[in-house]
Amino acid sequence: MAQSLRFGIVHDFRCPPGSDVTMPQVYAETFDQVVHAEQIGMELCWFTEHHFMSDGYLPNFVPVAGAAAALTTTMRCSTDICLMPFRDPVRLAEDLAVLDNVSGGRMELGIGMGYAAHEFAGFGLPISRRVSLTEEAIEILRLAWSGEPFTFEGKRYRYSDLRVTPDPVQDGGPPLWVAATSEAGALRAARFDTNLLPQGPKAKVLEPWKAALAADGRDIGDKRVGIIRGVYVTDGSDPADDPTWEAIAAAEKYRRDVYIGIIKASTDHKQAAQERAARTGPREPDPLNPLVWTVGDADHCVAELTTMIRDHGVTDLVTWGGPPGLPPSVMNDSLERMADDVIPRVRANLSLQ
Repeated sequence: MAQSLRFGIVHDFRCPPGSDVTMPQVYAETFDQVVHAEQIGMELCWFTEHHFMSDGYLPNFVPVAGAAAALTTTMRCSTDICLMPFRDPVRLAEDLAVLDNVSGGRMELGIGMGYAAHEFAGFGLPISRRVSLTEEAIEILRLAWSGEPFTFEGKRYRYSDLRVTPDPVQDGGPPLWVAATSEAGALRAARFDTNLLPQGPKAKVLEPWKAALAADGRDIGDKRVGIIRGVYVTDGSDPADDPTWEAIAAAEKYRRDVYIGIIKASTDHKQAAQERAARTGPREPDPLNPLVWTVGDADHCVAELTTMIRDHGVTDLVTWGGPPGLPPSVMNDSLERMADDVIPRVRANLSLQ
């Protein structure tokens, strides 16, 4: 059975040096926006994670998810992503169980291995351990939410006859997602039978994940595919005529430049960078890249989002709620237009497919 289509917002709580907006303002306006987003029909609120960033990038989703859960009644909270190597899996299982109780069963968890060299150095962890730390943690989370004592003997973690409490509201615990930028990540998501957060080309991420699920006899219709896709709905047909978009575009350039700097300093993306450098001719942006935006009037946004969602089997789409260095409220008018003029038409288009 096909999954329902869900929309929402994603936040990373950033205040670049020299910004006119203060960090307390970012937090206050973000929570105001979360409440407003639920009121206009948004179903999702996701949080991201990075560490030791000069702009204060959110290092811990747990307190903000608790605040968001306490302020809302229907919106589901998740992460894209929680950096698993930096978390003790039993403590995280406890945190998520508490959040699931606070929210009445509205928590989910998106998991990633991390790639930023400065973060592994900061935590004193060899980056070579990230695969084992992540994979063992996924196993431990599920055992911890089983409602029974468990014993685990792994390469990184060992527990004996441990009973984690409280029990989460959701049977088996909050649904798990795994982020993938490559075929290896996609196969990891399939192996652990999780939802997918694809952040790479369709042929290298989505298709291997689907093929692996099918080969194991599992139904893709039981799974969800989620992406971050910035959406800005303008008043007119030309974004250049919208003065607010000019400021948002500058903030998004900052976001992109920071990510590019982190990626260049990592060892993960060297092959991909070499492949890009070897290409000739115009380059189309990867639709699953979280830094790609859909910008234009309602007609343009409806057409572009309908095509992207249909072609990639997306079930969950969140848009950036707060551009770095700007008050999150700068996005509120666009969010209202998205909720009123875009989302209903996208749903209608896809229901007719």
